[in-house]
Parts: sequence; structure tokens; C-alpha cells
Amino acid sequence: MLSQAAAAQSSGNRTGVYCLDYFYYRQGDQGTRLQQFLSSQASLWKKHSRAFGVFTAVMAPHAQTTLLLSGFSSFEEMASAENRLEADEGFQKARQELDRGNAPAFDSKQRVLLRAAEFSPEIVPLAEKPQRPRYFEIRVYHSPTARQLRLVHERFAGPEIRIFHKSGIHPILYADTIAGPDMENLTYIIPFASLGDREKAWDTFNSDSEWLKVREESITRGGQIVDYQNLSIWRAVPFSPIQ
Repeated sequence: MLSQAAAAQSSGNRTGVYCLDYFYYRQGDQGTRLQQFLSSQASLWKKHSRAFGVFTAVMAPHAQTTLLLSGFSSFEEMASAENRLEADEGFQKARQELDRGNAPAFDSKQRVLLRAAEFSPEIVPLAEKPQRPRYFEIRVYHSPTARQLRLVHERFAGPEIRIFHKSGIHPILYADTIAGPDMENLTYIIPFASLGDREKAWDTFNSDSEWLKVREESITRGGQIVDYQNLSIWRAVPFSPIQ
């Protein structure tokens, strides 16, 4: 049976490009205004993208941050979707309302563009919405060179993902940054029902004898192929299609 990613690719329907939009704001009513805007437009964003999620920071460099994740088959599809949004009358009115008043709804925005790895699954909705929004951990593994990043890909596509799964770690996306900070890097996103589940899963993985062997063999072959890693934890907002 084909994996979700392989099945999508064989049908020519693979999600190949992901966009991470980070909105940074201050304490006060900025976050509330932004959430109201995103909530009112969530169904429209979902209509125009293959994957769409909205998350708020639990542990991140900037505590007051909202993150939008969207997925597209190509850059052309992404541009087309943004053009359709801009042309939508309801979207225009909602953005005008967001911009009303002297104070901005957020202080700044950062966009990161990702290309899905060949072994990345497709992001699919849950069969049932969880009782509580899940937590999502984002890990960014920095490799100084393209050669080292290829070795990271080989390790993930080989034994590492299988060990992840048996440890209770099930990433929904693996992707390389093609426009953004800390290149070269591999970014992956993991949902957890609770922070306790996250801690248990990583403890299981880090003590797994097969993983310890794989890691040692990887270092012997290619050295420290990951220079450093950045991690952040987010929680899906109630109206996020990705839960």
C-alpha cells in the first residue's frame, strides 16, 4: 500500500510547497484583533490551500506570536491562491476592519518558504476533532552544507522515521527551507495530545538502543551533520482546520 505522500505524488497531486507566516505582536489587544480576523477568514484560507493551520506560541523566541501554515502544490498555485484572496470582497472588508484605528493589529510579519521532502507525508485532517487542541512541536535542524543536509535526509528516510513512529513521534511534515533563516536546514512538525505525551515520546526515542546505534553510525560516516537545532512549541487555536 502506498504511503500518503507516495500516493499523492503518483497522482500528481502532491503538496510540494509550504508557507509559514509568523505574526508578531505586543501584549494588549493586538492578539485578540488578529485572532478575530483569522477566525473570520479561516474557511476562506482553507478553501484556497491544500493544508491550513493556525497556531499560537507556547514556547518560542517571541511569546506573542501567531503562526499560519499553508500548503500548495507549487509556487504558481500559492501565488494564484493569494491573488484569489486579494480579490475576495469579504476578505478585503475583514482586512479593512483589522486595519481600523491608529494602532496596528501586529508589529511585524516573517515568512518562511519550505519545500516538502520526498519522504514527507501529506497533511490530512483528523477523522474526529480532538476534545482539546493539540500541541505542535516545530524542530529546525541546521546543517552547514548541502552535503550534510543530504545525509540528514538519508538518515530520516532510512531508520530514523521508523524509530520515531515506534516511540510515539509522528511528524506531519518534513521540509527544507528555501527562503528563510538558518539555511541549510530541515524543518519538521510533530503533533502531541499533551506536553506530557511529548516528554514521554522523546524520552523513549532518546533511550532507544536502535536509535543510539543509528546515531553513532551516522556520526562515524558524516560527522555532526546537524550543527544545532531550534525548537518551538505551538498550540492549534480552536478554529484551526489542522488540529
